[in-house]
Amino acid sequence: MKLGRGKNEASAPVVLPGHGDVVTLAMAGGEKIPARVLERGINTVLLAITVPTKTLDHSELDGLVVEFTAAHGRVRLQGRMTIENPAEPDVLRMDSPRSIEVLQEREYVRINAARPVLVYSGRELLQVQSYTVDLSGGGFLLAGPDTLRIGEELQFQLTLTPDVMAISGTAKVVRIDSAGRRALEFDSISDLDRRRLIRFIFECQRTERQRGLEDERDGR
Repeated sequence: MKLGRGKNEASAPVVLPGHGDVVTLAMAGGEKIPARVLERGINTVLLAITVPTKTLDHSELDGLVVEFTAAHGRVRLQGRMTIENPAEPDVLRMDSPRSIEVLQEREYVRINAARPVLVYSGRELLQVQSYTVDLSGGGFLLAGPDTLRIGEELQFQLTLTPDVMAISGTAKVVRIDSAGRRALEFDSISDLDRRRLIRFIFECQRTERQRGLEDERDGR
């Protein structure tokens, strides 16, 4: 099955889920159906329902909303939804998708990632080597040190990949979890560094999705 290239009717770009992404099909009555993206074109998406369900009729297709998580929150799309092939009623095609809502469940996507980070704290800017537990475009969870207090402002240098310039800026300790790890929220970070960080997060997600698809094909 090949997707055609339709002309985008919207002037603003629409964020679409990627190939292999897991999405949710929300019906008008509130029922949620899990699905996966089979193929994606410029202005069309092919979706496969991944659980046993009845064939959707025209009224149900008309009210169907595709939900998925992007970098800036949970996106909801509507478009012209049809059954791609009557012999495969669980494969749906959405043409001319448009965003109807972005739910800001979390400002940025967060991933588990251990990356070295230098933090400078106190008036004398004491240097401490630590590492992240997770990362997002808005901050990170830091393994230590346990001397950092909520509200304390720090300077940091975060290394995403070896031999590449570190991301730097200032951050504030906003939370301490039950394991004593410090959640830092960015106070100051350049637009370029934030874009680099978000791009790194997306690449990590893409790698994880690809690994998951390979595991499915191998039966693991």
